[in-house]
Amino acid sequence: MMSPMPMRADQNAALTGLLDELGWKHGQFARAINSAGTRAGLRLKYDESSVSHWLNDGTLPRRKTQDLILVVLARGLGRPVTAVEAGFATTSAVATDADTLTGLAELGRADMDPSRRALMGVAGLYAATMAIPGWQEATSRSKLIRANPHTRIGMREVEAVTAMTEQVSALDDQFGGRFARPMAAAFLVNTIVPYLHAEATDEVRAAMLSAASDHCYLTGYMAMDERLDGLADRYYAKALELAAAAGDRLTFCTTLRGMSVMHGDLGDGATALRLADDASSASPQASPRMRAFLAGQQAHAASIVGDRAVALQRIAEAEASMEKAESQAKAFGSYDPSALNYHISQVRYELGDLNGSIRSMEESHRLREPIFRRTRVRYGAMLAERKFEAGRIEEACVEWHRALDDFPLVQSARCHDRIDAMLAMTGPFHRNTHVRELRQRATEQAR
Repeated sequence: MMSPMPMRADQNAALTGLLDELGWKHGQFARAINSAGTRAGLRLKYDESSVSHWLNDGTLPRRKTQDLILVVLARGLGRPVTAVEAGFATTSAVATDADTLTGLAELGRADMDPSRRALMGVAGLYAATMAIPGWQEATSRSKLIRANPHTRIGMREVEAVTAMTEQVSALDDQFGGRFARPMAAAFLVNTIVPYLHAEATDEVRAAMLSAASDHCYLTGYMAMDERLDGLADRYYAKALELAAAAGDRLTFCTTLRGMSVMHGDLGDGATALRLADDASSASPQASPRMRAFLAGQQAHAASIVGDRAVALQRIAEAEASMEKAESQAKAFGSYDPSALNYHISQVRYELGDLNGSIRSMEESHRLREPIFRRTRVRYGAMLAERKFEAGRIEEACVEWHRALDDFPLVQSARCHDRIDAMLAMTGPFHRNTHVRELRQRATEQAR
């Protein structure tokens, strides 16, 4: 157990008040902290007596654990909680961004430091999400960005940033977020931030801000793929600031939708739905493909919270928009019939239609291009899980073996989650020949 740091001698009334607001007992609070620590790669063993010491004896855990406590409190209360509010400090020790670029550079540098990265993966989750401004408010904040008169950029630098982002995205699709994200963070700090500080025409500046926002969004997505969700939230928040400064509604909406996907994966349907609706509201003139992209996520988020009527309405909108988009030139991103069928599958599964969800996932898998290896592994494993749940054990094992064919080539925590789920799900059936062979192969690969 970590040795506590001395604090003041009186009780921590602030932390006591927050626990009272949550309605949690000391043991429940300690377990939540230990769980958050596990996600951050920390092995913590706090218990009821630990919490009692913090509340009554004037002692506190080390700083890393304080950050985890703030995360736990924020999740429980549904709002950011500062160190001052929790009684950990008399004045805020959290540095605020002097401007968008200072905060962006600090975020990238911290991400490049392995000793700080794991904690950032949980610290800050919900804090960034709860503070998201609307489009109008976000655009008014762009005045904070200041230029350095000693350097100047043009459209060639913008094109270079865009090309680098496309290359990193392709690597992410094939090899996973853990493989590609370190170079994305380094490029952000060493190249993009200096470009954003440089003098430029209004056209070039807007284009560079938009390219930087897209790169930030991608870096956040890869952090989510590593299950560094708090870090992803911070990158997403910066992507929103940059998109607003550029007047780029497309990337602004795409980022909000990405945040919705992450919170949906975490099981927080209410936040996922709010963010999906915000994304849709911020894009009133969306193209048919963009409309399908947004409505598909709205449908999935609505199904997570059990709103059947809204989920079915939104998925119908997504299908109609995709039909219209497919009759036109492909002008937006990679949202295609494969992605739409994935959303249909998710909605059907959440609403209790297991067999329908299997059919839609099979169609999604059939249409997906091989270059999207990480997605094929992850969604292929999900298809196997649902076939196994339906009692189609041999078919499920075939799907899992297909996923395992590519699994060693992908560095993705979300793919690892699916293999862990497979091992847990098949454990009681280990005497089955197909299951036994599958589990042996998966265990060897994981090792």
